Amino acid sequence: MMPAAFVRLDLDAVRHNLAQVKRYAPDNKIMAVIKANAYGHGMDRVAAALDEADGFAVARVDEGVRLRQAGFMQPITVLQGFVCVDELLQLLKYRLAAVIHSPQQIAILHQQAGVEGKLAVWLKMDTGMNRLGFKGADFNAAYRQLLSCALVEEPINLITHFANADDLLDDKTRRQIDLFNDAVKDHPGQCSIANSAGIIGWPNVRFGSAQDRASDWVRPGLMLYGCSPFAGKSGVDFGLKPVMSLHSRLIAVKDVAAGETVGYSGTWRCQTATRLGVVSIGYGDGYHRHTRSGAPVLVNGQRVPLIGRVSMDMITVDLNSLPDAQPSDPVTLWGGGLPVEEIARHADTIPYTLLCGITQRVQVIEQGLDDQADQTVTSTS
Repeated sequence: MMPAAFVRLDLDAVRHNLAQVKRYAPDNKIMAVIKANAYGHGMDRVAAALDEADGFAVARVDEGVRLRQAGFMQPITVLQGFVCVDELLQLLKYRLAAVIHSPQQIAILHQQAGVEGKLAVWLKMDTGMNRLGFKGADFNAAYRQLLSCALVEEPINLITHFANADDLLDDKTRRQIDLFNDAVKDHPGQCSIANSAGIIGWPNVRFGSAQDRASDWVRPGLMLYGCSPFAGKSGVDFGLKPVMSLHSRLIAVKDVAAGETVGYSGTWRCQTATRLGVVSIGYGDGYHRHTRSGAPVLVNGQRVPLIGRVSMDMITVDLNSLPDAQPSDPVTLWGGGLPVEEIARHADTIPYTLLCGITQRVQVIEQGLDDQADQTVTSTS
């Protein structure tokens, strides 16, 4: 029996999107970003599909440990680094690389100089994001301090992060690149700067060391999951295939008279007699509560508008254009010609939010990877 609400994951699309990254960045190594449970797609399954990536990036130490315990042997970089000795010891035990972005981290490294092992590090330069990292002279000082630390593996790698690469008219990205390249030009370590927007949108810019571009790493995230990092575009515009589609079914069809309101607070009023459909999905499943009336929903493959507020377990749609729709008919909330980027615009949010927001009660159906039979699992973990 098909579950009421489920996502379908096309793991072949993950591999296709990785191939597209290689097409955009043919001379770079690829650090696939699979943090936040692979943007809601399931970290272990996505890591397995990305077996041809050169390495992985996660946000937190526990995510890297989980990958190691699952048997993944690729280089893994923890983008938030560590904040205490216990996390540093976990990094060493599981051979995880750490981003170094604060003086406190460097102090911990020096205090633990007698600990056995070597830690691969990425020293982060703040080129304008103003979040993590060192600026100017502090960056150079941090580099020298790391060189004097017995725990640190050499050469020291160098990293920064774009703030506005999704805005192709903003020159800040080029300024960040120039600032970074000037700072790292005399350092032997590998470099990493480009996220998905940088990979797609800034193809004529060198993303790292001018001496040896082939040793540099790009860090694709959103594009691996088939989505566009640019407003007003969808992944298909860049040769990407969506990985996740969200589905449910009609559970009721009823007629509502003109003048009646629909849903909580009566925010939507029937201008004419309306054939209304109730769909078994809501914000308890991860369908965004602030999705506005008029957002498209596919019923039997045909677009109909969302009406009324999104409830915890249900939404309502206008079926006047589909008079033959019946309970149990299939519904698609995104996917199959309805890009998640489009739904995100109707919710005044970004596709990241929708993908990461799918809850544990939504079942997952995997497909792809050597044409294996569909496999149903109980959550996106």
